[in-house]
Amino acid sequence: MKKLTTRIQKRNRRKARVRARVLGTAERPRLCVFRSLKSLYVQVIDDTKGVTLVGMKSDEGHDLGKKIAEKAIALGIKKVVFDRAGYAYHGRVKAVADGAREGGLEF
Repeated sequence: MKKLTTRIQKRNRRKARVRARVLGTAERPRLCVFRSLKSLYVQVIDDTKGVTLVGMKSDEGHDLGKKIAEKAIALGIKKVVFDRAGYAYHGRVKAVADGAREGGLEF
C-alpha cells in the first residue's frame, strides 16, 4: 500500500534538502523566506550563532526584498545565501530575491 504524503510533508522534505547545502555564516548569513497565505516573512540568519540578525514581514514581495536589503546593508551585510525553504523559485519568492538584489545584496 502506498504511503500518502501531504503537501506540507513534501515541502518539509524539499526544505531539508535545501538546508543540507545552505548554511549561514557570520560573513555570509542566510536569507530565509517563509510564505504564508497572506504575508511573506524574511529573515537574515547567522546559523553558527543561531541568531536572527534582521527580520521583516510584508504582503509585497519586491518591496520586502528591498527593505530587508537596506536593513542588512546598514548592519554591514552585503553577501548572503538565499534559502527558498522548499518553495519553488517563482512568484512571490522570486520577487523577494529580485528586490533584495536590487537593494544591493549579492547572492
